[in-house]
Amino acid sequence: MPNFVLTYLGGKRPESPEAGAAHMEQWKAWVVGLGESMINPGTPLGKAKMVSSTGVSDDDGADRLTGFSIVSADSLDDAVAIAKKCPFLDVEGTIGVAEAMQMPS
Repeated sequence: MPNFVLTYLGGKRPESPEAGAAHMEQWKAWVVGLGESMINPGTPLGKAKMVSSTGVSDDDGADRLTGFSIVSADSLDDAVAIAKKCPFLDVEGTIGVAEAMQMPS
């Protein structure tokens, strides 16, 4: 079964510690509900820079990369179905879904 990377873009921070705790409980329930399909439950990312052939800039826009997870699924459509249930969408974030391609050795 292939692995898929879910990339978390943007999103708003919870408005209170209580809202943050409630969101974390939703996140934990989502992760547990995926069972063995969850390969990496989530890696949050901090401040970043964007590097291009023309220079370096801050990556602090509203849609910046804020984290990622890795899931196992039968197809891209199945991975999208997993992403559609992710609580990150509840904080106005966007989730990119892409297959992690296997490179020949």
